[in-house]
Amino acid sequence: MERAVDHPIFEPLRLGRLRLRNRVIKTATYEGMVVGGLPSESLLRHHAELARGGVAMTTVAYCAVSPEGRTFANQMVMRDDTVAPLRAITDAVHREGAAAMLQLGHCGAFSKNEELGWRGPLGPSLGFNPYGALKGMPLARAMGEADLERTRADFVRAARCAFEAGFDAIELHLGHGYLLSQFLSPHRNRRRDAYGGSLENRLRFPLAVVRAVRAAVGAEAPVFAKTNLDDGVAGGLHVEEAVEVARALEGEGVTALVLSGGLVSHSAFYLLRGGRPLREMIEVETNPLQKVAIALFGPLLVPVAPFEPMFFLAQARRVRAAVSLPLVYLGGATSLADLARARAEGFEMVAMGRALLREPELIARYAGGEARESACRPCNRCVTEMDRPGGVVCALAPWQLERRADEVRRGLHLTVAGSRARPASPR
Repeated sequence: MERAVDHPIFEPLRLGRLRLRNRVIKTATYEGMVVGGLPSESLLRHHAELARGGVAMTTVAYCAVSPEGRTFANQMVMRDDTVAPLRAITDAVHREGAAAMLQLGHCGAFSKNEELGWRGPLGPSLGFNPYGALKGMPLARAMGEADLERTRADFVRAARCAFEAGFDAIELHLGHGYLLSQFLSPHRNRRRDAYGGSLENRLRFPLAVVRAVRAAVGAEAPVFAKTNLDDGVAGGLHVEEAVEVARALEGEGVTALVLSGGLVSHSAFYLLRGGRPLREMIEVETNPLQKVAIALFGPLLVPVAPFEPMFFLAQARRVRAAVSLPLVYLGGATSLADLARARAEGFEMVAMGRALLREPELIARYAGGEARESACRPCNRCVTEMDRPGGVVCALAPWQLERRADEVRRGLHLTVAGSRARPASPR
């Protein structure tokens, strides 16, 4: 068996001005480590640890481009005072030899942010907002031209701020049922104007955002886009249209695509695959009505999606055959053999999520010669742990639970990143 250090996954990669020491990216997974809309010391530690563990690049998630783009109130939002604490995170990641990417998005119609008031969120179309229904926001309103223009400008400003904060790349979120994904999906986009109906029309606003961001940050700035291979729901976007979306984004000059799937509001476990932790979902829910709703209707409304290795590979191949720009494979890669397979299939990079939450040092172990399966068992309890004080941990890793409890006792989850003295970044 070939040694891990000679493995194709450890080949360096250069994309414009982005230099990656290997081909493994920590994908964006919400961390729950935000205080007052700003990144916390716990978030800094989290990404520095992933960088120390050997990944080429770690993705900080999720940063809303505007206050109304938050899914809920205490979510990171790009403001003038967000730049400095984000700079502390990028400095910490760079000291460990890795790159950092910031995921930028807007929730659109998928929101339970009570700060929006009775008028509720804005999305592509007038429709039901199940995520916010029990918070008094059962409806989402359709965006007008002024809303579209303002949101496009918010993406541009957020992108500029991200690079000012020292990020090596940004990831525009066009997947998972957030705003740009809502425009792409016929399941969510019911407009009858120039922004709805045909795929050409549904692409119009997402491409306008990508085009504006690319023009603002320059041709060499690494701009990734996360897109769905399939929405995982009837009447949604499926792989045939996903291929056309990829071609359109390639035409707009995105640096790379991160291939994913599912709508968080309707088919979250289509992306995650594996366990359905309904008991833990009820436990962390703060709304009594929502607790009852999950208990009564969760088994019916939260579909089970069994885990299998490389579960998006067949669909991702369709995109690989259609475009020449770099692609990031995501979905069920949990071993060195899986990483090798993705590279052999022609994917320039591979993203991992839960496996790295379970073992942040996994890639360094592979580089040192280990070749075992990840210790992650896809129970998906980490999805609920992100809602507990202190943020996401692997629920099956006692050392992580103990450390989180210590950080909460010390108040690090309530301390803004960068507020403690640190050495300067070597970059």
